[in-house]
Amino acid sequence: MKNSKLTIQDLTYSALFAALLASVAYLVIPLPFSPTPITLQTLVVMLAGAILSTKQAGLSILIFLLIGFSGAPVFSGGSAGIGVLAEPTGGYLVAYPLGAILINLLAKKDSYYQTALAMVLGGVVVIHLFGVIWMSFVTEMNLTEAVIAGSLPFIPGDLIKAAVATPLSRKINNHLAARK
Repeated sequence: MKNSKLTIQDLTYSALFAALLASVAYLVIPLPFSPTPITLQTLVVMLAGAILSTKQAGLSILIFLLIGFSGAPVFSGGSAGIGVLAEPTGGYLVAYPLGAILINLLAKKDSYYQTALAMVLGGVVVIHLFGVIWMSFVTEMNLTEAVIAGSLPFIPGDLIKAAVATPLSRKINNHLAARK
């Protein structure tokens, strides 16, 4: 069985990515036809999944969520509190740790294409799936309307984020491996 203790490195990397995730939440582009704004948060989720260990990736996003649910304004546009879950974007937040962990489990440090596929599956498919279903439930939109409002406009940007996150994570991983 692997060591399940948290190390200083686990805590440091997790805190760093939680802070990074919170900081990009303030870079918001609202869309008039969607309750979901454009942010760089999915890019950070993708990077966390591809760079950190599974434990670190999950912990970083859990820290981010707990800080936000406790009232610190770390969610998109400075929103905060557990009530964010009752908003249309709550499903995206819930999906962040799942997406990062899936990316971590699927990405291979030595395979560019497998890493890119992991970014798309975890960082786009999982997050959009949870987000759209949640949005449909909370807003009482039908699934088609929720897909149109909460997924379709974001797919091109999220695919670009995956295209950026893939080589960036590989470069960072190579740098970290060289330092060991």
